[in-house]
Parts: sequence; C-alpha cells; structure tokens
Amino acid sequence: MISQQQIDAFAHGFASLDRDNLARLGELYQPDVHFTDPLHELRGLTALTDYCANLYSNLSSVRFDFSQCSAIDDEQALLCWTLYYRHPRLAGGREVSVPGVSQVWFRNGKVFRHRDHYDAGALLYEHIPLLGSLIRLLKRRLT
Repeated sequence: MISQQQIDAFAHGFASLDRDNLARLGELYQPDVHFTDPLHELRGLTALTDYCANLYSNLSSVRFDFSQCSAIDDEQALLCWTLYYRHPRLAGGREVSVPGVSQVWFRNGKVFRHRDHYDAGALLYEHIPLLGSLIRLLKRRLT
C-alpha cells in the first residue's frame, strides 16, 4: 500500500528536477519504468532520463506545481499539476501554463508506470506560429 507520504515525496522530488540533477530520476523511478504521455512512450530509466535531458535543454524555464495528490488504490496515485514553461521559439518566449494529471503506479517505493494526461495542443501546437492560429480557430468553432 502506498502512503500519502510516498506520493507527496514523489511529487516534491519530481517538482525539484532540473537540467542539473536528472540523475535523481533513479531515486523516483524503477529501472524498468514505462512512461507515456500524449506525445511519447518510453521504456526504461535511461530513455526517460534522455527524454528529460532533451526537454530541459530546450526550455528557458520549466516548473511543475502540484495541487492535489492522492492514492486511488494500493499501488496507484493521481497527481494534479500545472506545468509552467518558456521556450524561446514558442508563444513569443512568454510563459505557457498547461494543466495535467499524472497516473503513477508504485512498486517498492518507486514509480514503475507513469502516464501523463494533458492537452497536447495547449502544451505545444497552439504556440507554433501559423499552426497555433489554425488550432485556436478550430477550437473556437467547436465550442
């Protein structure tokens, strides 16, 4: 059974990651971690570390604010968050915020499965010149 303390420790550890301390991923994740988000599917700690290194190297700033974290069964938790980031070529370099939820499954105190749910358009596509305008137009027409 996972405890609230384990869930909070994971959220705090993840939120404290940056380009200079990605070796700490091994403190949070099992070596055989399976990570999925709307844009990627990765298997293994090395692949996750490489992905994070690439992500952090391309961003001017990035941070996660966790708002609610709770267990939903013996090994699974949901973590609600908002991602704040700046990329020099997206959104004119302004800060972008994207809400999301992570489903994480724990084994022996570390995460072995991590699945992120968020709007990929709000994260990326809407902030690309020309493409972003088209996506925002389509969203307005659908609502």
